[in-house]
Amino acid sequence: MNRIVIVGASAAGLTAAEALRRRGYDGRLTLIGDERHAPYDRPPLSKQVLAGTWEAERTALRSPEALAGLGADIRLGRAATGLDVTGRQVSTSGGDPIGFDGLVIATGLTPRRLPGGDLAGVHVLRTLDDVVALRAALLAGPRVVVVGTGFLGTEVAATARTMGAEVTVAGPRPVLRPFGDRVGALVAALHRDHGTVLRCGVPVRRLRGTGGRVTGVELADDTLLPADVVVLAIGSDPATGWLEGSGLRLGDGVTCDRFCRAAPGIYAAGDVVSWYNPHFGMRMRLEHRMNATEQAMAVAGNLLGDATPFAPVSYFWTDQYATKIQAYGIFPPDAEFRILRGDPADGRFTAAYARNGTVVGVLGWNHPREMYGLRRLVAEHASWAAA
Repeated sequence: MNRIVIVGASAAGLTAAEALRRRGYDGRLTLIGDERHAPYDRPPLSKQVLAGTWEAERTALRSPEALAGLGADIRLGRAATGLDVTGRQVSTSGGDPIGFDGLVIATGLTPRRLPGGDLAGVHVLRTLDDVVALRAALLAGPRVVVVGTGFLGTEVAATARTMGAEVTVAGPRPVLRPFGDRVGALVAALHRDHGTVLRCGVPVRRLRGTGGRVTGVELADDTLLPADVVVLAIGSDPATGWLEGSGLRLGDGVTCDRFCRAAPGIYAAGDVVSWYNPHFGMRMRLEHRMNATEQAMAVAGNLLGDATPFAPVSYFWTDQYATKIQAYGIFPPDAEFRILRGDPADGRFTAAYARNGTVVGVLGWNHPREMYGLRRLVAEHASWAAA
């Protein structure tokens, strides 16, 4: 394997490159990224960078010296435009096709938009450039409507409130629906306590605008939410458009086996990959920062011959106001929910989620010391009695 190409220069792509070098791969290594920025971390964008407590430069994953030490051909500001599986070539914007013996696909996500999303004052939050533009808009102290009740939407809403904006969160689903009604209600109460208005359970019909600038969000019940700034946090799609016609299986991302392999010599890591997780006995695609790192390391090893199934107990978290919510595992809609320790009324507790009597997920609300120990309940397929 003389040349490995990694498409995607964010956390998963960079981690794959570093893991290959640590494992002793000394062949040609090319890292392709569609952004002009060197690899940076995304979780702080909706919190510290948006709030202004971090400068954007602090999100850099590695120093220029560390990147140079990889001995890689790093091509930033180039988007992958096509893949020839048989000919073993990646086409990119503004350059000749790049040949490979091994390929890692780590192109991440593309934010979804609504009709009217091109109006001035409408923002998404995925990149450094996005957060710089959104922060500048929020500093004017406007009326903000966040469309989306998931992790990103609620994090942006919390940050905007701390910046003094008038914030409304709207969307057809309850707040943080994956965690179930009990935890979702607690998060909703947290936001109301900080002055955020919630309009959940009503679909958004359209964005309203005048003179090319957004003026509000119209809901399906004819309510108009006035807005100077609208943040769309309605989910993202795997960035697989460049793979159309390649012959790779595409569904909810790049379809891979338990080794994260899409085809011989071609693997995928991070938000873009749908793979079979043997631990839970199901296919999944995770949009979590820690999963991107762990999966990229596994992919690097498998590309070099490990043949080890990737079967993680995923970890993720969200910080909103002064509250930290941490979670391990999965949280299916039909899971049974129980408090393990503490009391939600006291703002500090741990909980478990079980399916068919087996613990599949654990959650901590301002309870970080307990969480690592509780992870073993998911890792060991513990019963309710053990929990």
